[in-house]
Amino acid sequence: MAKRCPKLILEGTRLTHKTDLAFALNRHPRVVGPRRYDYPSPLVSAEWCGFSNFPWGHGLINYGPEDEARAMETYSTWARLFELLPYYSWIVDRFHLSTQAEQRHLRGVDPGFGWLEDRLLPLGFRIVLCTRRDETFAAARAERLPVSGKPDQYNDLGVFVREQALLRELAGRSRLLVLELDVSDDDVAGAADRVADWLEATEGIFLPDGL
Repeated sequence: MAKRCPKLILEGTRLTHKTDLAFALNRHPRVVGPRRYDYPSPLVSAEWCGFSNFPWGHGLINYGPEDEARAMETYSTWARLFELLPYYSWIVDRFHLSTQAEQRHLRGVDPGFGWLEDRLLPLGFRIVLCTRRDETFAAARAERLPVSGKPDQYNDLGVFVREQALLRELAGRSRLLVLELDVSDDDVAGAADRVADWLEATEGIFLPDGL
């Protein structure tokens, strides 16, 4: 039996079901294979705020200039881990496009990630850009607020609309294959099926030997 080892980067602004989709894909039989018992494939995120010892601090996406070298070393470390373990299925919830978007917003700089994509491309990494129609953000916010630990981050929906436009621009410049996935209907299972369809159509499930 051929081994399934897809590699997906889920990008998108907040309220676009990235994390919900990551969990759904991590158990999808057409993506990671059928499971007779529940165990996870690797699921990682650049959104973890690992540079600060408090919630919602600095991390790989929103680092300051004092941590730029640390952030680039972290990306290099992730890339090396992916290279060492190419026959895992890797699902990443936010990664370098989110960093580019946030750094442009925070500091007016655009960290170059051509070197990173050069390393991700041979491993078969693909980007799923989760989007929603602008007019659906308000309903998504209403659903999220009761469970959010930081509800004030959703005060200005215009932030998300602008970030979504920027992420579209960045995805359009990426060398990786990109699927723009409209999640306005909030149907996560259906979205996961569409990702599975795309992976199969673009030969993104299996890898050749010799990596």
